[in-house]
Amino acid sequence: MEQAVNDIDALVREEKRLTSVESHSEAWAEGLSAGIEPEIIAEAALSTAFGELLRSSGEAAALALLDRMREKVISGEFEPLLRKH
Repeated sequence: MEQAVNDIDALVREEKRLTSVESHSEAWAEGLSAGIEPEIIAEAALSTAFGELLRSSGEAAALALLDRMREKVISGEFEPLLRKH
């Protein structure tokens, strides 16, 4: 029974992640269409994300996310050919 609950939780979390990716992709495209450079969009997105995470979960959570993202960059996870949604 516990495994089934964990599976459902994982599916719900993945659905939320995919919805978030879709929303962010649309906002990114709108920014580009408005002539905003990718670096400016990225900085604004990261600033907003970290500000919200700091408010909701605190400094430790924000720093942990920053560490995870850094490792993903180093491992090449964001390279165009490896990108997964």
